Amino acid sequence: MTAVVPTRLVIIGAGSRGTGYARRAVAEGAMITAVVEPDAARLRAFLAEFSEQPVIAHDTWQQIAAQPTRIADAVVVSTPDRLHAEPAIGLARAGYHLLLEKPMAPTEEESTRIVAAAEDAGVMLAVCHVMRYSSYSQTLKKLLDEGTIGRLVSVEHLEPIGWWHFAHSYVRGNWAREEDSGPMLLTKSSHDIDWLSYIVGLPVERVSSFGSLLHFRPESKPANATARCLDCPLQNTCAYSATKIYRGFLGDATFERWPLAVLTTDVTASGVDRALRDGPYGRCVFDGQNDVVDHQVVNIEYQGGVTASFTVTAFTELDFRKTRLFGTAGSIEGDGRTLIVHEFSTDHKYEVFPESYGNASAADGHGGADDALVRAFLHAVRTGDRSVLLSGPEESLTTHRVVWLAEQARRDNVVMSVAQAASAL
Repeated sequence: MTAVVPTRLVIIGAGSRGTGYARRAVAEGAMITAVVEPDAARLRAFLAEFSEQPVIAHDTWQQIAAQPTRIADAVVVSTPDRLHAEPAIGLARAGYHLLLEKPMAPTEEESTRIVAAAEDAGVMLAVCHVMRYSSYSQTLKKLLDEGTIGRLVSVEHLEPIGWWHFAHSYVRGNWAREEDSGPMLLTKSSHDIDWLSYIVGLPVERVSSFGSLLHFRPESKPANATARCLDCPLQNTCAYSATKIYRGFLGDATFERWPLAVLTTDVTASGVDRALRDGPYGRCVFDGQNDVVDHQVVNIEYQGGVTASFTVTAFTELDFRKTRLFGTAGSIEGDGRTLIVHEFSTDHKYEVFPESYGNASAADGHGGADDALVRAFLHAVRTGDRSVLLSGPEESLTTHRVVWLAEQARRDNVVMSVAQAASAL
């Protein structure tokens, strides 16, 4: 019996997502051969966790690309968003298959260059649109493709970010300012625009959008609030109190991996408090360090007149997406765990229970979707079978373009035509 040779991976960026993908890959039998991580503490934590792997730390991705022979089969690019393009392009040209965290890059020009590099080199490029891979999505897609509710007419989709998650990532965190990452619709909800295109299965023709930064602004700050939550008299009552939020996660293994490990590698009470005293995650959410929207609506018209409305908002609990789909012969309502099907001809309702586990957060792997993506990518690299990857480079680029058009529509207060935008290129 021939032994299966493990797929070898390089991790570029050993933060929360890169480390998470590495864990899942190792659990599937992959081997981590190298890592690039400029933060010394995070690098030490990564090397300690994967001490049984033949991991060699490199200072830059260029050192890996310059090796005379490839040291792995594929790379995971999970650097900050504005640092995606160059390692993805350089390592594709060096012959490595790519698992690229979303968004591909902040700009269309960079994203187009990434796609061109992968195609020119003949390597696989899988963008981490994990929502496509969940059992929930696969079950819903099958119901629609089988005509369970007739012809799909319209979709209503909600992404409930969660009040504390938004404060963590989009006010205090890495995606707080567009100039550092990109608009929130791209950095957070490119997942959802991509997922809608996958579920609907038709090209987008027109898009409009509305949204703003409504609440997390200096004028919303209570009169007696201080600059840091540790010093604030409201720290035990404010919904966005960093001390209340982050101390509350101590002792929970899932949330210690995320979000606490984002604050500090010393995930203890004293380590968290030091991070809140000295780092960005202890700042008041009303001090103006952020500029991305905290709520947004996107309206989409697909080929043939099918429509979708998408709402993303900070002002919810952190939960799975909620979707209602309306067809000519029935409807489906889903909450990320259960699908309720209503057949009009019999006026019968029944429930479908796709396989799922955990919660909707990155800490739990988006209910199993992260595991399914990694499993599919490793299979594709090992066998050369690209069909298991649920979106190709051009398809990912196309759904990213819808996001950029929606942002233009929001800023300019117009309805954007995909065909007109394409002809202007």
